[in-house]
Amino acid sequence: MDAEEESGIRTERKVKKAAQLLFFRRHRIPGVKGWELKKALGDDYVEVIAVLNSVLDTLGMEVKLISEEGGEKEEGEEKKAERDRFMIVLKSPVIEKASGERIDNIAMLSATLAYIISKQGKVPRKAVEEFLSDKFPKQRVYFAIDRYIKQGYVGEDDKALYIGWRTRAEVDRKALLDLILS
Repeated sequence: MDAEEESGIRTERKVKKAAQLLFFRRHRIPGVKGWELKKALGDDYVEVIAVLNSVLDTLGMEVKLISEEGGEKEEGEEKKAERDRFMIVLKSPVIEKASGERIDNIAMLSATLAYIISKQGKVPRKAVEEFLSDKFPKQRVYFAIDRYIKQGYVGEDDKALYIGWRTRAEVDRKALLDLILS
């Protein structure tokens, strides 16, 4: 076996390991931190993710690099990637019922996100609770908002809610607003 074949086999093994790390959730929050990938795959983990991305492209999926503080990352920011989260997302949803959530929970999340977006991205928690409690029981509203914060769909600071890192990764905000407005 020559060096080129051996390198190809090693890369294939790393791509399989990266796919296993990204597909199977080990924690409450989906995805894998960059430092975890670096530890499991080595210093060339960004190149391995690029190869995995090309394989996932045929399946209509992609690996996104999401900063928990900011938005999506640019390609040149690889040094900061160790602190950020890699996760597999659908490029375009093929099936409507892919989340496994109850329809009223999805409705509450959609309404919450649309309300936050309509208020330029930041809104007091109390305003969201009042907005949702017109249509849903108050107890469910409080529980749902807390769960969205834990899951990363919504962020909270100083009693104000904003779009969370997971929404930036998984939700097409323009399509959401188009669906609500139509």
